[in-house]
Amino acid sequence: MRSADLVVVGAGVAGLTAALRAARAGLRVVVLNKGTGADSGPVERSTSTFYAQGGIAVVAPDNPEDSIGLHVADTLAAGAGLVASHPTEAIVADGWDAVTALIADGAQFDRDAAGALLRTREGGHSVRRIIHAGGDATGAQVQRSLERATTEAMAGGLDLTCINHAMATSIRRVDGVVAGVSYLVEDGDHREAGVIAAPTVLLATGGAGHLYSATTNPGGATGDGIALALRAGAAVADLEFIQFHPTMLYVDGARGRRSLVSEALRGEGARLVDANGDSVTKGVHPMGDLAPRDVVARAVEAAIERTGAACVYLDISAMADFDTRFPTVSAGIAAAGVDISGGLIPVVPGAHYLCGGIVTDESGATTVPGLLAAGESARTGLHGANRLASNSLLEGLVMGSRAADEAVRLARSGAAVEPLDNEEPTEDPALPVLPRNELQNLMSHHVALRRTDAGLREVAAALRAAPVTSMAGRADFEDAALTLVASAVCAAALARTESRGAHGRLDYPDTDAAQARSAAFTLDPDDGPVATGDDIYAFSGLAL
Repeated sequence: MRSADLVVVGAGVAGLTAALRAARAGLRVVVLNKGTGADSGPVERSTSTFYAQGGIAVVAPDNPEDSIGLHVADTLAAGAGLVASHPTEAIVADGWDAVTALIADGAQFDRDAAGALLRTREGGHSVRRIIHAGGDATGAQVQRSLERATTEAMAGGLDLTCINHAMATSIRRVDGVVAGVSYLVEDGDHREAGVIAAPTVLLATGGAGHLYSATTNPGGATGDGIALALRAGAAVADLEFIQFHPTMLYVDGARGRRSLVSEALRGEGARLVDANGDSVTKGVHPMGDLAPRDVVARAVEAAIERTGAACVYLDISAMADFDTRFPTVSAGIAAAGVDISGGLIPVVPGAHYLCGGIVTDESGATTVPGLLAAGESARTGLHGANRLASNSLLEGLVMGSRAADEAVRLARSGAAVEPLDNEEPTEDPALPVLPRNELQNLMSHHVALRRTDAGLREVAAALRAAPVTSMAGRADFEDAALTLVASAVCAAALARTESRGAHGRLDYPDTDAAQARSAAFTLDPDDGPVATGDDIYAFSGLAL
């Protein structure tokens, strides 16, 4: 059995940022990477970080148009009344230092001839504050930079180990306190289960886009961290707020991951038009095509319904530098075989980002001692009911660093690994699993942009009736995670009897001021996700 001071589950921006910082502070760190690791070639990456296009929203000190207060104000506006102001101010304020540290680790962002960072603007932002790399390949630059730094750290003698093709399968606890993690390595025909004893575990597993039949997320986004946290007794919140990106590439009949068509295109002049050539967002919002994502996504859906067409279009006919400014988008379109010679890119809304997640304080600590969370799997309060564009990489960098500092604090406080009763992997022999296609079809039809009580209850009933299935491998654990997370999403969506941000109820179309608070849930072993009381949040000053 291995042992460590910190186990990091996930190898995206939050996970690798935390792992590097903790290892540099002297901790023994093990990273469980669901994917193939660095230099994987054309193989799909497991992290959503790699596929992020737009950039990092950050207040640069040389931008006279911007300020911490303005960035916070834009975030609050996009979050539809549920953004937690104090954590948001702290994360935004730490953004520039986090970006500077990333640059020191080798990340290269686009600059002008004088060497100044180039900035673009996206939906919900008052000014151009989003820095980017490779035009629209920011996530790939961030991922590769962190992977290179991790490889160099390991070669340089730091006590940092990465286990690839590894999925965490349970959080091990002794007397309610984290004692380690069980994991499964599955690489081709090779399958091996193991246990790592550790007093601190960081969940940085990303989102849950594969709750739906079409998503911008890679195949690894199956809600693993949320499911692990729920089974460990941690609280989750705001799971009803699943952001649908307004412009996912439309490919007739496609399932699974589809190419994102970056919001930055609209920031650089592309226009959303319907099948008749009319503006999709005219009269919908003062910011037009650059309105918050939930507004634009619903405008796109309304235009599709109004025209009877299968999609709407991004008109790029006035953009002379589309291929050079947006090479990632261009390559994705070409790979899908979509013809845009007429200057129109077919797009539809697609499941993109989980705004809620595992409840944490400002250090990444959850309600379970020794369990931390960061990145898309965490609920810090930054995103509220609808994430502001390009705040995700910002949050991953900042909260990854903070989680590392918390792990260092715990290690130096004398936290010790409690002895495990059984050092062998002792997984639940069986878990409820609804077949993935069935689950995705139900969620796409009833739990997407437009929800009703009847539809939500239909999905919840199907999930409750999911057959208990023996866990034979990674796919089974992923499907079990999706089943549990879908149940939690439905519970949260049923509890919120209003429309707010990324949560839209046809039977409750108005926003209710009395519901301007977050709904939290824990797992009842007998009845599934159940609402918790406010008192669970009375730790480290976190208030929802």
